[in-house]
Amino acid sequence: MDAFRIGPIRPPSEADSLLLQVTQGCTWNKCLFCTVYKDTKFKAFSADSIKRDIDAIAAYAEQVKQYRKGDLWDIQGLNHHLSTLVDDDERQCFYMVANWILKGGENVFLQDGNTTALSSGRLTDVLIYLKETFPQIKRITSYGRAENLSRHDADYFAELKDAGLDRIHSGYESGSDDVLLLIHKGATSQQEITAGKNIKAGGIELSIYFMPGIGGKGLTKENAEGTAHVINEVDPDFLRVRTAAIKPGTGMYDLYTSGTYELCSDDDKVREIRRVIELADGISTRIVSDHMVNLLQEVEGQMAEGDSECGAGSERQYLLDVIDGYLALPKDERRVFQLLRRTLRAFAPEDMANLSATEKAQLLEAVHRDSDADWDRKMNDYICRYI
Repeated sequence: MDAFRIGPIRPPSEADSLLLQVTQGCTWNKCLFCTVYKDTKFKAFSADSIKRDIDAIAAYAEQVKQYRKGDLWDIQGLNHHLSTLVDDDERQCFYMVANWILKGGENVFLQDGNTTALSSGRLTDVLIYLKETFPQIKRITSYGRAENLSRHDADYFAELKDAGLDRIHSGYESGSDDVLLLIHKGATSQQEITAGKNIKAGGIELSIYFMPGIGGKGLTKENAEGTAHVINEVDPDFLRVRTAAIKPGTGMYDLYTSGTYELCSDDDKVREIRRVIELADGISTRIVSDHMVNLLQEVEGQMAEGDSECGAGSERQYLLDVIDGYLALPKDERRVFQLLRRTLRAFAPEDMANLSATEKAQLLEAVHRDSDADWDRKMNDYICRYI
């Protein structure tokens, strides 16, 4: 059976989604922190080509459905079928479709880095065909670059919404023009605002990404306050936190090793998140921490004062309390938690209570050995393992 194309990445929130590649690579591909598409030339696939992939997915889905016995699944049979597939691509495709169908077959993520670079007509054609082929689909999402998205008006996004596109993920990273210039993002804060407002006006959900620490110590204030400004202007549905990691092989790492860029500490990054929440004003944005690189994954909830499931303003206060509770710890204890978190031994600072007296004493002794700069480098190295 023919395999279909699968791109390299997707948001964590799309872990159970079907991945459908409609473009290859990124139209910009110059961000200094990213290597995902470094050796990949951008390509927009034809509608007919994408439809052939949809047909291939449908064929795999029919194979998978043969192993359904009433309300139950023959998992042993599915695994045996998988073991008989010799071709790696075919095996990957069957596994993805099986996982998707078993999880309900309701969500689809369009790859790669900037699928809205397709003309609206082509993308609309693909969306309609996808939903006709799989009527059970409830949500279709996509990545999109702010610079490209800002070229389109609300009517463009309304057309895509009518065709089936429900959510756009966009890596804003920062709302500071100084930071955006530093990291070669190829977008401005005004383009972010224009794109965000038009997406929301077109009826599509918007999920943007924020990188605490990406501006380094020199631009930490600008990173937080510029991002807060953009969020207040746009009111995205989600603000997803992606703590900056300066990884070897990137342009940002070259800036760091040349001495022109100073790493932010974990505490700096947490303070940036707090400042963004503190400045949130009259918005319905929900902050989400859904990646291993984030230190305080408990920081999830409505950012601004307002009605919530827990009562007026309580989610916002909870977010601030979580952050303030961490920052109130002595420096050595914050370092101990950072080490435990980065080595997957703790989820929240409260987990340090599970340490024996001997373990805690050993850890407290260990964290004294590094200077601040050496410690920040060590934590950055740990974070890079999860990128």
